[in-house]
Amino acid sequence: MAKRFLRTDWMRHSKLGKNRKRLQRWRKPKGRHNKIRKKRFSYPVSVRIGYKSNRKKSGLVNGLKPLLIYNLKDLDKAGKNSIIIIGKIGAKEKLEIIKKADEKSLKILNISSGEKNYAVK
Repeated sequence: MAKRFLRTDWMRHSKLGKNRKRLQRWRKPKGRHNKIRKKRFSYPVSVRIGYKSNRKKSGLVNGLKPLLIYNLKDLDKAGKNSIIIIGKIGAKEKLEIIKKADEKSLKILNISSGEKNYAVK
Protein backbone atom coordinates (compact mmCIF):
# COMPACT_ATOMS: atom_id res chain seq x y z
CA MET A 1 0.00 0.00 0.00
CA ALA A 2 1.24 3.47 -0.84
CA LYS A 3 2.31 5.95 1.82
CA ARG A 4 -0.24 8.63 2.74
CA PHE A 5 1.17 12.13 2.53
CA LEU A 6 -0.87 14.64 4.51
CA ARG A 7 -1.08 18.38 4.10
CA THR A 8 0.28 20.65 6.83
CA ASP A 9 -2.31 21.39 9.58
CA TRP A 10 -4.98 19.21 7.94
CA MET A 11 -6.11 18.16 11.41
CA ARG A 12 -6.81 21.75 12.51
CA HIS A 13 -9.19 22.90 9.77
CA SER A 14 -12.28 21.14 8.46
CA LYS A 15 -11.84 22.85 5.06
CA LEU A 16 -8.53 20.98 4.66
CA GLY A 17 -10.22 17.65 5.22
CA LYS A 18 -10.39 17.01 8.97
CA ASN A 19 -13.43 14.75 8.52
CA ARG A 20 -13.38 14.71 4.70
CA LYS A 21 -10.83 12.21 3.40
CA ARG A 22 -11.02 13.22 -0.26
CA LEU A 23 -9.94 16.77 0.65
CA GLN A 24 -6.77 15.58 2.36
CA ARG A 25 -4.60 16.40 -0.64
CA TRP A 26 -0.86 16.92 -0.48
CA ARG A 27 0.40 20.49 -0.80
CA LYS A 28 4.08 21.32 -0.75
CA PRO A 29 5.01 23.08 2.52
CA LYS A 30 6.43 26.52 1.68
CA GLY A 31 6.45 28.41 4.97
CA ARG A 32 9.57 29.90 6.53
CA HIS A 33 9.31 27.94 9.80
CA ASN A 34 7.41 24.92 8.47
CA LYS A 35 8.46 21.79 10.36
CA ILE A 36 7.43 19.40 7.56
CA ARG A 37 9.54 21.35 5.04
CA LYS A 38 12.46 21.19 7.46
CA LYS A 39 11.90 17.41 7.83
CA ARG A 40 11.70 17.59 11.61
CA PHE A 41 11.41 14.36 13.62
CA SER A 42 7.87 13.16 14.49
CA TYR A 43 6.22 15.38 11.86
CA PRO A 44 4.50 13.91 8.77
CA VAL A 45 6.91 12.94 6.00
CA SER A 46 7.27 15.01 2.87
CA VAL A 47 6.99 13.66 -0.68
CA ARG A 48 10.34 12.41 -1.97
CA ILE A 49 11.71 10.18 -4.73
CA GLY A 50 12.28 7.22 -2.41
CA TYR A 51 8.54 6.75 -1.82
CA LYS A 52 7.73 5.95 -5.46
CA SER A 53 5.60 2.84 -5.96
CA ASN A 54 6.86 -0.34 -7.61
CA ARG A 55 6.96 -0.08 -11.41
CA LYS A 56 5.15 -3.41 -11.82
CA LYS A 57 2.26 -2.20 -9.66
CA SER A 58 2.18 1.30 -11.14
CA GLY A 59 -1.07 2.18 -12.92
CA LEU A 60 -3.01 -0.77 -11.48
CA VAL A 61 -6.25 -0.51 -9.50
CA ASN A 62 -6.64 -3.26 -6.89
CA GLY A 63 -3.98 -5.22 -8.77
CA LEU A 64 -5.95 -5.07 -12.05
CA LYS A 65 -5.42 -2.99 -15.18
CA PRO A 66 -8.16 -0.32 -15.57
CA LEU A 67 -10.04 -0.27 -18.89
CA LEU A 68 -12.37 2.57 -19.90
CA ILE A 69 -15.60 1.31 -21.53
CA TYR A 70 -17.98 3.33 -23.69
CA ASN A 71 -19.85 0.57 -25.55
CA LEU A 72 -20.31 -3.20 -25.78
CA LYS A 73 -17.56 -3.49 -28.41
CA ASP A 74 -15.05 -2.07 -25.92
CA LEU A 75 -16.16 -4.69 -23.39
CA ASP A 76 -14.86 -7.49 -25.65
CA LYS A 77 -11.31 -6.18 -25.11
CA ALA A 78 -11.58 -6.78 -21.34
CA GLY A 79 -9.96 -9.86 -19.89
CA LYS A 80 -9.71 -11.46 -16.46
CA ASN A 81 -6.80 -9.23 -15.46
CA SER A 82 -8.66 -5.96 -16.12
CA ILE A 83 -11.11 -3.87 -14.11
CA ILE A 84 -13.80 -1.90 -15.94
CA ILE A 85 -14.52 1.81 -15.63
CA ILE A 86 -17.73 2.80 -17.40
CA GLY A 87 -17.44 6.10 -19.29
CA LYS A 88 -20.04 8.86 -19.54
CA ILE A 89 -22.90 7.12 -21.35
CA GLY A 90 -26.67 6.83 -21.09
CA ALA A 91 -28.54 4.70 -18.55
CA LYS A 92 -29.81 2.08 -21.05
CA GLU A 93 -26.39 1.39 -22.49
CA LYS A 94 -24.88 1.38 -19.00
CA LEU A 95 -27.34 -1.32 -17.90
CA GLU A 96 -26.48 -3.44 -20.97
CA ILE A 97 -22.77 -3.13 -20.19
CA ILE A 98 -23.38 -4.07 -16.53
CA LYS A 99 -25.35 -7.19 -17.55
CA LYS A 100 -22.70 -8.29 -20.06
CA ALA A 101 -19.88 -7.66 -17.57
CA ASP A 102 -21.76 -9.65 -14.94
CA GLU A 103 -22.05 -12.59 -17.37
CA LYS A 104 -18.30 -12.43 -18.02
CA SER A 105 -17.75 -12.02 -14.22
CA LEU A 106 -15.75 -8.82 -14.66
CA LYS A 107 -15.36 -6.26 -11.88
CA ILE A 108 -16.76 -2.76 -12.44
CA LEU A 109 -15.09 0.02 -10.50
CA ASN A 110 -17.52 2.93 -10.72
CA ILE A 111 -20.98 1.55 -9.93
CA SER A 112 -22.69 1.14 -6.59
CA SER A 113 -24.13 -2.22 -5.56
CA GLY A 114 -27.69 -0.86 -5.83
CA GLU A 115 -27.21 -0.07 -9.51
CA LYS A 116 -25.90 -3.58 -10.16
CA ASN A 117 -28.90 -5.18 -8.42
CA TYR A 118 -31.21 -3.04 -10.53
CA ALA A 119 -29.50 -4.26 -13.70
CA VAL A 120 -29.95 -7.96 -12.91
CA LYS A 121 -33.77 -7.74 -12.75
